[in-house]
Amino acid sequence: MEVLNTFMTWIFKIRIGQIDNFKENPIEVQQDIFFDLIKTARKTQIGKKYGFSDVKSYQDFARQMPIHNYEQMQPYIEQTMKGEQNVIWPTDINWFSKSSGTTGSRSKFIPVSQESLEDCHFKGGKDMLSLYVNNYPNSKLFTGKSLAIGGSSQVNTLDVNKNSHYGDISAVIMRNLPMWAQLARTPSLETALMSEWEAKIEKMANETLKENVTSISGVPTWTIVLLQRILEITNSKNILEVWPNLEIFFHGAVAFGPYRRLFQELIPSEKMHYMETYNASEGFFGIQDKKDSDELLLMLDYGIFYEFIPMEEWDKEDPKVIPLEEVELGKNYAIVISTNGGLWRYKIGDTVKFTSIRPYRIKISGRTKHFINAFGEEVIVENAEKAIEVAADATGATIVNFTAAPVYFDSADGKGAHEWVIEFKTMPNDGELFKQKLDETLRQINSDYDAKRYKDLALDKPKIHFAQEGLFEKWMKARGKLGGQNKVPRLSNDRDYMDDILKLLE
Repeated sequence: MEVLNTFMTWIFKIRIGQIDNFKENPIEVQQDIFFDLIKTARKTQIGKKYGFSDVKSYQDFARQMPIHNYEQMQPYIEQTMKGEQNVIWPTDINWFSKSSGTTGSRSKFIPVSQESLEDCHFKGGKDMLSLYVNNYPNSKLFTGKSLAIGGSSQVNTLDVNKNSHYGDISAVIMRNLPMWAQLARTPSLETALMSEWEAKIEKMANETLKENVTSISGVPTWTIVLLQRILEITNSKNILEVWPNLEIFFHGAVAFGPYRRLFQELIPSEKMHYMETYNASEGFFGIQDKKDSDELLLMLDYGIFYEFIPMEEWDKEDPKVIPLEEVELGKNYAIVISTNGGLWRYKIGDTVKFTSIRPYRIKISGRTKHFINAFGEEVIVENAEKAIEVAADATGATIVNFTAAPVYFDSADGKGAHEWVIEFKTMPNDGELFKQKLDETLRQINSDYDAKRYKDLALDKPKIHFAQEGLFEKWMKARGKLGGQNKVPRLSNDRDYMDDILKLLE
């Protein structure tokens, strides 16, 4: 295994030179991607409709091709799902990633071409390993197996077209992995593709505890559920008693800060590493390339052309849209992508802030629909996660999950507030201090929130409910949304989720 580890480490390090190229020449690489996409799709139905053959510059493209949300792309996607090809992309598309975004009931079907699989999703997974072994050259990663915790991953055949299939993106990827990658992962494909989440956790636990697991990849919330079940089955004090060679957790989908303390309890080792990735049904976008960082390198050579909408333009009928070279540090942007999977000027719903321009590094700041701005406070997910992390650290608390929503004025002279439900594995040693630190931190990092909280003029102190472990799992199960691809909404600008959750606390 040592020989194999040395060989695989060498193989993956070869890619570093190409990554360095787009870090040093980002605009040139994006221009090449742009013209390649336009040329490749010029004879598709959508390419003919919007005159791709006449596109000679980015300005031509921006003038001729409108911005799309899912509803506007949906007619083209449905044509493709029914078996029509050359609609949005010239090569056949027979795979679709089913995504609900968060806990919403309406599903989206994102087309996954062979090019997007190979040049984006697979490439992202390989680059994740390349960057890791480059940062940690003494890694023994390839002496064991990678535990992949996907979502509710059953693959289904489309009723309208028996030659096409759908599942969440982890299922689509696992079904199409090359043989070498299948051999390097655990659990078995049959177990990984189970759709009933509780039975799946049980089978995954019993199957993987016998393996030499050196890495884990997955969403923090559901990874915790699996690790805790393994500790129960084995009667172990921590996960290193089960997997002594575990060295890295590749995580994504939600911010890791609120979960860090709990992972340190489950895996008590200073040699354990954590590495964030940013991938979704629509593509693989970013990877943490520096040690001990919360920044993500924007991956620029994956067949994705990036544009950005400044958030102050978001609600406008004709918002300003800019290419990568025009972004500014520290501003909040919504991402727009054109891809080798047939998405064109598509708003994915995520927001980011740039922390570096050369190379281009980002932090995920939230969702375009996940915020609280009931009173002009403009609190985004990034603010909430930072406040939760500071409050937990100050009070020795371990967070499992949380959500927040506005409390509206209940009288003419009344005040609004924010209401939080926070689920703990370890309760704060001082509940009042926790509440104080959360509020103080929000005021420090968000001037709009601070202005509304000044002398309690518009916003009163936050109302915070401390919940025992298991609340959100119970809520998700009741909604039929139990599984790795479904996430608890961190923030909501209405009370639909909050009022449902509060009923479970009664």
